[in-house]
Amino acid sequence: MHFLPDSWVNLAERLGSDLHLELAGPGSRRSVLIRALRNAVRDGRLAPGTRLPPYRSLAADLGLARNTVADAYAELVAEGWLLSRQGSGTRVAPRAEPVQLPRVPKKTPARPAMPAHNLRQGQPDVASFPRSAWLAAARRALNAAPNEAFGPGDPQGRPELRRALADYLARARGVRTTPDRIVVCSGFAHALRLLFGGRVLRGPLAVESYGLPFHRSVLEAASVRTVPITLDEHGARTSELGTLKGVRAALLTPAHQFPTGGPLHPERRVIAVDWARTCGGLILEDDYDGEFRYDREPVGAVQGLDPERVVYIGSISKSLSPALRLGWMVLPERLLTPALTAKGEREAWASVTDQLTLADFIDSGNYDRHIRRMRQRYRSRRDRLLATLAAQAPHIAPTGIAAGLHAVLHLPPGTERSAVKAAAWQSIALDGLADFRHPAATMPGHDGLVVGYATPPDHGYGPALEALCRILPQAPVGAGLPSV
Repeated sequence: MHFLPDSWVNLAERLGSDLHLELAGPGSRRSVLIRALRNAVRDGRLAPGTRLPPYRSLAADLGLARNTVADAYAELVAEGWLLSRQGSGTRVAPRAEPVQLPRVPKKTPARPAMPAHNLRQGQPDVASFPRSAWLAAARRALNAAPNEAFGPGDPQGRPELRRALADYLARARGVRTTPDRIVVCSGFAHALRLLFGGRVLRGPLAVESYGLPFHRSVLEAASVRTVPITLDEHGARTSELGTLKGVRAALLTPAHQFPTGGPLHPERRVIAVDWARTCGGLILEDDYDGEFRYDREPVGAVQGLDPERVVYIGSISKSLSPALRLGWMVLPERLLTPALTAKGEREAWASVTDQLTLADFIDSGNYDRHIRRMRQRYRSRRDRLLATLAAQAPHIAPTGIAAGLHAVLHLPPGTERSAVKAAAWQSIALDGLADFRHPAATMPGHDGLVVGYATPPDHGYGPALEALCRILPQAPVGAGLPSV
């Protein structure tokens, strides 16, 4: 029999809910069915008011005779378990309440209390997420998407997003690529897991002497030994790469060294690329917040110097939101197939619908507009931080302030730990500079605080800065800024 689409909907509504029953145990099929229905009501799987399937449908589903199911329904109605009314079908009676099972205490650890002032680095202003523009992009993208987009995902990423990224990265970051060189991932840490956990690359790996401990832990989990290279006011001393025995890859943050700040000097960029060419090695370029610069010219990607010797990695965790879990790798040609093999046959991490939405968001110009808007917002936040320090703590030297979402406040020697403890007492969330120092770094460390100025809400930013100034040490810093 042929039904129109609306007829199918009406038929489905008449059939009621699907019902899973375990028909096991002694007795006739009728008594087993009655027992199963009673148990389903008792344990709450059939809540009061739930509509049961018509007896013909249930009989077909369970492979029982219609009369068997009809008799079971009738007996349960007579007992008060079910209610049957003309036109509304058979439902669970309102008074048939399930037995309450004893609660099992949860063993999940208690979540720490939220700080009064959040000045942690690495987080964008979540209140400024462009909800309306993102929603409009999602609607356009879903309406335009081909049907195959909703099947198993391509591990390389949606072609719409890879095309949009290739155009944007070439224009805004100086990256030399084509869509077929891009592999979509769920962020920088995921890229590290694919490259090293998937044995696309092997250690040891040179890293900057200050960086994210989380990234080091990802590499350690993949049995990769990291070797630190020193930093100064011009960034990583890339001349050291040639002295590291067995090292054929280096992880750098050239646009804005994390966390100390500042771009990698042009000569050191060239030295790094020349080293990779000479030894057949690779540079891994972490471009985590390259779009946000305030007092300097844009710094392009090192990848533009030699696309076959640099793996460029980016994401939208700082520019839009870490909740979207979208990033990308721009790979040398020889690494493309191994990276896709490591990722698997189907996309398992990055949502296809989010990929389609981001592609539209970029193509429509909304991403550029959002970046420009946030650049002004973060610059205003940074300027307010600097003005507050100049007025209340002029002896504190801030560095790394020409770009990014955080600043480093250099402290007198021996005062970092006490300042971090004071911040905890005042319910201020921030990080000490020592937290980011590589444990094998040989150069002396320097005391400081890494202060994120993007995270606090507008109404809480002023109080957060006032609280920050209260925990800063009062002794003046020695002349000059330290090398890191």
